[in-house]
Amino acid sequence: MMRDRQLLSGLLLTLALVSLQKLCYCDDQTVLYESFDEPFEGRWIVSKNGDYEGVWKHAKSEGHDDYGLLVSEKARKYGIVKELDEPLNLKDGTVVLQYEVRFQEGLECGGAYLKYLRPQDAGWTAEGFNSESPYSIMFGPDKCGATNKVHFILKHKNPKSGEYVEHHLKFPPSVPHDKLSHVYTAILKPDNEVSILVDGEEKKKANLLSGEDFEPALIPDKTIPDPEDKKPEDWDERAKIPDPNAVKPDDWDEDAPMEIEDEEAEKPEGWLDDEPEEVDDPEATKPEDWDDEEDGMWEAPKIDNPKCETAPGCGEWKRPMKKNPAYKGKWSAPLIDNPAYKGIWKPRDIPNPDYFELDRPDYEPIAAIGIEIWTMQDGILFDNMLIAKDEKVAETYRQTTWKPKFDVEKEKQKAEEEAAGSADGLKSYQASLIFQQNQKYMASHISFLSAYKSKITELIEKAEEQPNLTIGVLVSIVVVFFSLFIKLIFGGKKAAATVEKKKPEVGESSKSEDEAEKKEETAAPRKRQPRRDN
Repeated sequence: MMRDRQLLSGLLLTLALVSLQKLCYCDDQTVLYESFDEPFEGRWIVSKNGDYEGVWKHAKSEGHDDYGLLVSEKARKYGIVKELDEPLNLKDGTVVLQYEVRFQEGLECGGAYLKYLRPQDAGWTAEGFNSESPYSIMFGPDKCGATNKVHFILKHKNPKSGEYVEHHLKFPPSVPHDKLSHVYTAILKPDNEVSILVDGEEKKKANLLSGEDFEPALIPDKTIPDPEDKKPEDWDERAKIPDPNAVKPDDWDEDAPMEIEDEEAEKPEGWLDDEPEEVDDPEATKPEDWDDEEDGMWEAPKIDNPKCETAPGCGEWKRPMKKNPAYKGKWSAPLIDNPAYKGIWKPRDIPNPDYFELDRPDYEPIAAIGIEIWTMQDGILFDNMLIAKDEKVAETYRQTTWKPKFDVEKEKQKAEEEAAGSADGLKSYQASLIFQQNQKYMASHISFLSAYKSKITELIEKAEEQPNLTIGVLVSIVVVFFSLFIKLIFGGKKAAATVEKKKPEVGESSKSEDEAEKKEETAAPRKRQPRRDN
């Protein structure tokens, strides 16, 4: 037992020494690290530019004891700067830029990127920091409308013109759209490679000198189209032309119709030429209260002619149309190869006077970190900003500062989603019970379903006992109602539009006035009915 304790103590001591060595190694490779554990006043300088009215706050991340730099108001511009102890030369080895950001209220429209600023001799001050303050690199998430990307922009001085040009990474990663903490990492390597990581996972790898990866390319094309070159007037770009020797055939009839009557068609036997497709409803009668002067001449509603049901057709028979074999349409000459074709013209290439070569980007030093954003969201929390000279340093910080928070948030999100799913399931079950009760009511009170009441009720009760049958029940009910609907639509044409009022016979005088009123309601509506042409 004593020996085991000694071995354990030795192991812990060894781990402690290794960790201490790593910590010292990290300190040697760390240019800047800002945890925001302490209030930022005194270390960060808020821009006093009048456009930047947003208030920065030192606040805890929701659900954690960890502090960050908080965007506290909506629809504001924000500006704040943290200066490095001394400028960092990006040309010396690997450089890692990393920070965390959390959209605690989501992100619909706004940026959360950082600007890595050039030294102040470039013409800016911390208190006057604004969108024009010169930077070397802009990096981080931006989402608004169609924009949804993790920016990486290198602002590079053109050695020919002396102008600074923004070179944007093509096809950058998209921004995670949840409310969790995320960590963004950009790794610049001596071989001109840049890697973009989101939550420690590489999402994009590019070459800083490649025109396929950056727009515009850092290195211009060696040649350009000659701006002075003009297309000759006789340059023919038509690959095909109408055959000038072609002649329209004599038998080509451009006026022939596309369709003609089928002369071979014969009228079906039994066709009722003298019978109209619709006839007056013989059971309909003119309502007693119909006023010809006020309502116009009353006409009986039409129904399908019952004689046409068994016949192949009624009314005037006409031959069907068929495709005209003589139809050819408008004639046009066939196309032939153009003997004068010279291809698609383009100006000749000439050497590009603005061309230059680079082995590496001519980076400007980084002297400060600036946050200069406009956003419609509050609750954006920045944390754990890091500039380092080794990828392992960034990985260590991700594992120790970001990962524990992210895991907690992820578990909480999962629990909330499961709870929401349970609530939705309960609502669906309650809705199903209400639906089933409605079907029972309909089966009991709708006359044409009364014959099937016992079967419908039995089926619904089975569904209540066995929820897996609910879908089948619903489908069955839909089919039943759809069938009834079809029957009413297509079978109801023969129903009388009006009901003749019969005079009460002897012994029927005791019928109530209410019953007589119901008959009134089934009669033809009291409105003008236009005459129909047969």
